[in-house]
Amino acid sequence: MSSAAPWLAIVGIGEDGRAGLSPAASAALDGAGLVIGGRRHLELAGPLSAETLAWPSPLSDAYPTILARRGQPTCVLATGDPFHYGVGAELARLVPVEEIAAYPQASAFSLAAARLGWPLAEVACVTLHGRALERVIPHLQPGARLLVLTWDGSTPEKLAALLTARGFPRSRLTMLEAMGGPRERRRSALAAAFSERGIDPLNTVAIEVVAEPDARVIPLAPGLDDAWFESDGQLTKAEIRAVTLAALRPRAGQVLWDVGAGSGSISIEWCLRHPANRAIAIEAREDRAGRIRRNALALGVPDLRVVVGRAPDSLAGLPAPDTAFIGGGVSDPALVAAVLGALPRGGHLVANAVTLESEALLLRMHAEHGGTLRRLSVARAEPVGHLTGWRTAMPVTQWALAKP
Repeated sequence: MSSAAPWLAIVGIGEDGRAGLSPAASAALDGAGLVIGGRRHLELAGPLSAETLAWPSPLSDAYPTILARRGQPTCVLATGDPFHYGVGAELARLVPVEEIAAYPQASAFSLAAARLGWPLAEVACVTLHGRALERVIPHLQPGARLLVLTWDGSTPEKLAALLTARGFPRSRLTMLEAMGGPRERRRSALAAAFSERGIDPLNTVAIEVVAEPDARVIPLAPGLDDAWFESDGQLTKAEIRAVTLAALRPRAGQVLWDVGAGSGSISIEWCLRHPANRAIAIEAREDRAGRIRRNALALGVPDLRVVVGRAPDSLAGLPAPDTAFIGGGVSDPALVAAVLGALPRGGHLVANAVTLESEALLLRMHAEHGGTLRRLSVARAEPVGHLTGWRTAMPVTQWALAKP
């Protein structure tokens, strides 16, 4: 634990500038030898007698300057609550918390909820600032309320187009612009009829989700319909996928290696289980890697990492997994050994086999390492002439192991 006194002040500032700061926050700002913030923040906090530094791009380029001032009064300005999708969390990873004095204000989410009378605890809060628009897709549930931090004034129109395309045209978007200051404005429009222009770059969008019967709503359970994935046939089918996800035992914040990812269905559904989950899809073929990226965008997990290369060579240097799935290449003993070696103690490995050669390897791995084996078989009713019959898919042998 650090014994140094607080020297880094992180001050949340709103559109009302200095007038909205507490006496303690104002004193920290006035006592700093260097004040760092966005150009808008520095203007809102003015006049300033201290040296100022506008955030460079990327922000991390300024971190060495901040750290070099350890022990000298320094102030960082941020919007609203610096620890709610703000720079505060990043700085707290670099500076001991005992050396930080934080002065948060109401976040944009809190201000928006107050303006609309929405209970914040029952609202999905999403940020698209510096992030892909598709991150909002898993939150598009019928009747849901969303508060979305945007990238700029063009984001609301893009959100309206996405909602309309996915079957939510009657959803209402409310733009809350420059909240807390003299330029504050609020206006609303339905997604399909969106025509608002001149939206302030500093805006938060509230969405009341209304789904049409054919809306593309992401179900909460694993085993998405196969038709949701673009595929060349290399796809873990829905029923097997649901059982495989259960065998992988996802936990919040874990990293999955999806080796021989095919269409990416396992890694995509892994990420859908919890917003903190991460996955790395390893695929040898570039065309399939492209499909994985498109599927990830369409299903709302744009942060899925895709690695193109043949395993096990392509595994070198990747972040260590908590859990791993082998769907392709399971007939290679070196690959299974490499994946098993990368897992931590207690990490889960699941491998599926459909060929006799792959099954033979899984039987051998089970004999050497233990775990569980099961045979999965699915039959679907399909037309047989003018009648209906069962068509059985190729059986899948699944080996699951918790690493000792």
